[in-house]
Amino acid sequence: MWLSSSSVGRKFIMAITGAVLLLFVTFHCLMNSVAICWPTAYNVICEFLGANWYALLASALIAVFIIVHIIYAVMLTLQNRKARGNARYAISKAPATVEWSSRNMFVLGIVVLAFLIVHLIQFWAKMQLVEAMGCEGEIPGAAGTLFIQEAFSQIWTPIVYIIGFVALWFHLNHGLWSVFQSIGWNNATWLPRLKCISSWWVSIVVVLFTAQAIVFSVQAHKDYYKTNPELREQYKEMIAPIVAEGFGENAENVAMTISMMPYDQISQQFRMMSAQFESQLQYMESPQGQAQIKGNPQSEEQYKQLKSQNESIKWAVNFFNYLDGPAAEQAAPQTQMPY
Repeated sequence: MWLSSSSVGRKFIMAITGAVLLLFVTFHCLMNSVAICWPTAYNVICEFLGANWYALLASALIAVFIIVHIIYAVMLTLQNRKARGNARYAISKAPATVEWSSRNMFVLGIVVLAFLIVHLIQFWAKMQLVEAMGCEGEIPGAAGTLFIQEAFSQIWTPIVYIIGFVALWFHLNHGLWSVFQSIGWNNATWLPRLKCISSWWVSIVVVLFTAQAIVFSVQAHKDYYKTNPELREQYKEMIAPIVAEGFGENAENVAMTISMMPYDQISQQFRMMSAQFESQLQYMESPQGQAQIKGNPQSEEQYKQLKSQNESIKWAVNFFNYLDGPAAEQAAPQTQMPY
């Protein structure tokens, strides 16, 4: 098949997959820009693009395009090296007409791939992948701003990202106009124009990415994504259905109660409830408590329900402690939740 056996076919596949990936990178850049201008809207987008079938399908397709792009890049590199043979050692200096990025596309691709792996570990693996596996980490998968907080509060993250963005600029800048060349739009009139368009497009995307990394780092070091009141209220709404799952038949009432109560009140209330539940469980799991429960179906059912509810409350308390930090040590209000 000419798409895999010929040099032209391989370059065509590289062009098509590269163009699709560039569109995805552009979308990702615009999505990240929302996190700067409107963080709560960014979390809404993250929830929409969670472990839903359409988001998983899109992720799978992007992964296929990345893998195909890499495979064909390796094939073309090996083909070019084989074609040149020993001649590649005979030239000490490349012609001035050969762009540096053109001669180092494979190396730049490796750097971009390494950066992509870091990015996937910091975000995708902890968000969509965890949700798709039915697990629940310390942070809800839809809380994208908190994953920004976690990633960019580390000193090395913006450094790695900016290095990745520089490599991405060189790789995409050459790759985008090469797409047009590969599909035959390489006449003397339009190719210079397409090169100019490619350079501006890629430069804008990379400059935005770099600006985002800087802003995210500054905000993360100020704990903005943990302490912003609007975000905290949004986080509270996110955990309501997660916590409510442990309350069985009362799940709907619990979720509604959590949604109605202000963040500060519900966080302190959960800490108080956790202490109460732990005390009750400690008694139930003691020899005296087990003696009362054993053989009593109603007491056994109450014990199971209490354990389930306690696990949900403990998860919520750990989440609130993560958000509040030292403030988590404040005294809890002596009130009861109406369920």
